[in-house]
Amino acid sequence: MKLVPLSYPLRSLFVRVGPTLFSAFGIGLTVAVLGGVLALREGFSATLAENGRSDVGVYLRPGATSEGESVVRYPGDSSILKTRPEVATDAAGVPLAAAESYVGVTLAKLDGTGTTIVTVRGIEPASLAIHGSRLRIVKGRALTFSGNELIVGAPLSRRMKGCQVGETLTLNVTPFTVVGIFEHEGGYQSEIWGNVESITSATKRPFRQRVIAQLRPGTDPDQVVASLKADKRLPVEMKTEREYFRSQTTANSGLLMLLATILTSLMGTAAVLGAVNTMLASLGARTREVGILMAIGYRGFPIFLSFLLEAACIGALGGALGCLLVIPLNGIETSTTNWNTFTEAAFAFRVTPALLARSVFLAVVLGLLGGAVPAWRASRLLPTDAMRRL
Repeated sequence: MKLVPLSYPLRSLFVRVGPTLFSAFGIGLTVAVLGGVLALREGFSATLAENGRSDVGVYLRPGATSEGESVVRYPGDSSILKTRPEVATDAAGVPLAAAESYVGVTLAKLDGTGTTIVTVRGIEPASLAIHGSRLRIVKGRALTFSGNELIVGAPLSRRMKGCQVGETLTLNVTPFTVVGIFEHEGGYQSEIWGNVESITSATKRPFRQRVIAQLRPGTDPDQVVASLKADKRLPVEMKTEREYFRSQTTANSGLLMLLATILTSLMGTAAVLGAVNTMLASLGARTREVGILMAIGYRGFPIFLSFLLEAACIGALGGALGCLLVIPLNGIETSTTNWNTFTEAAFAFRVTPALLARSVFLAVVLGLLGGAVPAWRASRLLPTDAMRRL
């Protein structure tokens, strides 16, 4: 079976450059929308799930899906948890474990567009030791755990009122002074931290939401989970920090995937119809060419493949245009409500090579779908009828 030379469909793209670019642009916009939503999802997931540590344990009330639903009895259960065998200790033999509080407070946005709920976390000195170099004070100073002091995640300091060094935030009726701005490599950059004793006193919540602990090297998390289930003294369960953060992305990731599916379906349908019109117009202008190809020995299937290749090239061109529109989004900071916790979550768009590859693949598929019917019609033409058409 003799195939139509590759130069034929490729030259046709340049001869009919206007319709080609029109169809490619439609596909490119579809790819750009899909890529933008997926970059949003990738950024949100990367901030939480991918930056969680597997050597840090998070202890919560059984059945709690987030810290907001959890209560760990203090000081009874939290003191016992700190002495468990899987908890690592520092050079002085002090357990690297901290009982932390969690509360959402409403803050006004700097741009005046309204308010949002922000996480305020009460921490202990061991919390800072557990996070180590992943936590960096970039402005001001660290907490001293004496008095009513707060440190604020860098994204919040750029978005919320009262979050700059030296400003005052009021929790309930107690004023707290912001003494530092911090950056964090994990999922805590959208939080405000302070001394747990001060925060629980100000908010009238004399309990803790979780215990966080550095696990000893070689600890098997599954064995810890089984041990806690067998220990009737402690109504708590443990997840690694990575598992916990991954569980916090389910609602947002699902919503973003649903949005991506709906938008891609609607815009993809329009892009496919545009590609169909372009290829049908191209076929109408090239009917005699198809007749000549058949007359010199090319059969229906090679002609079908030739038109399909042309459509795939239009899709690939659209994919490239879409990627060019998406790439500038990489690193742009934004925020949304984490629907698992209903608090502010700041993150950046994340455009990855895998995301771009999926976008180009979708563009080629859209091009093939748009070219399938015109290619089939071209392959079904009779040589004599095709050559008689003007």
